[in-house]
Parts: sequence; structure tokens; C-alpha cells
Amino acid sequence: MNNVAHPEFAATALAHLRQSDALMRDLIDRIGPFTLRLHRDRFDTLVGSIISQQISWKAARSIKQRLNELINGKMTPEALAAHSPETLRTVGLSGQKANYLLDLATKVRDKQVRLSRISRMTDDEVIAELTQVKGIGVWTAQMFLIFALGRPDIFPHDDLGIRSAIRRMHQLEELPGKMQSHELAAPWRPYASVAAWYLWRSVDGDAKLPDKK
Repeated sequence: MNNVAHPEFAATALAHLRQSDALMRDLIDRIGPFTLRLHRDRFDTLVGSIISQQISWKAARSIKQRLNELINGKMTPEALAAHSPETLRTVGLSGQKANYLLDLATKVRDKQVRLSRISRMTDDEVIAELTQVKGIGVWTAQMFLIFALGRPDIFPHDDLGIRSAIRRMHQLEELPGKMQSHELAAPWRPYASVAAWYLWRSVDGDAKLPDKK
């Protein structure tokens, strides 16, 4: 199975990363096993992604719980689209995010966004498909590719956590830009998603990286 959560595929990815980049090998040794688990409910994953934009994890979880209660635990496009923006705002959503969620629900319900077929699309096609939805940009689509579809070679160079981890790993004076990030990530191909997971874990405090000397 060609996704990063499959044990055999993950083992191949880790072997490649350890051999191709000594600094990544050290990071893998510090953090330990690769434990990514895919989010199987694709629609629910996208709903959560929109809710969590620019707010804390704790606030996003609270809003998601209240939204689940509002729709009686049935997170489907039809159930969500049945509510008005005003009703959705009662669970703590901003007006903008309420409209984003309704746009997502409507486009999935009407099959303008084809979640049932999305696993058969290329990475670029998935990004194009999802960014039709208001409030879903390239970064959110990349997170979906990694955490919902398990695509192996996604490198979200604009992600602040990724850039911060690269800066620490390579002891850079400043956060790397797009070109430099891609140059430093080149040895990780074609398993950049696994490398990204380890970079995120490192900035979450799961590994202690050496301070700049």
C-alpha cells in the first residue's frame, strides 16, 4: 500500500531518510518510531481543518464538539448544509468560517468536490480539487494529502513549524525561504511527508535539537 502510514512503506521511507541525511537520521533517533495514523473521514477532516485556522487547538476542539452536538453527531455534507450561517455561529464559529463550512458542504454534496474519488487523483489534482472551496488554500490541501491520504512526498515549505525546525536542524541564522527549504529537503525525496512529520515533532518538544553554537 503506497501510503506513509503503512508499516512496510514507512520502513522503506525511514531507511531512505536515515541513509540520505545524517541530520535527519539523528532527528529520527531522538524522536523514535514513526506513528502517524491517517484520518479516515475525509469530510470531517476538512471541517476540522477549517475550524482550526488561526485559533488554538483547545478552542478548535471545543467548537468542533459543539458543532457535532448541533448536527447530532452526523458530520455529513447534508447535515451541515441544513443549517444557516447564523445557526453555525452559535457554536462559536466566526461568520467567515460558517460560510466556509457551508461552501465545503455544498460543493461536496453537489459533487463539485469529489471526495469519493480524491484518492485516485495526483497530488496536484487534489490541491486543485480542494482549493475550489472557500477557506481552503494550498497549505490545508497539503495537510489533507499527508494526514488523510498518506501521500509520501509532500513538503509544505510555507509551514512555520517546518521552517523553524529546518532552521534549528541546520543552525541557520534566519528562517529559510522557499528555495533554501527545497534545497535542504532534496535528500528527503521521495519521502518528504515522513521528514515533515519528524520536523513537526521536533518543534512540538518531542525531541531536543542542539542549540546553535
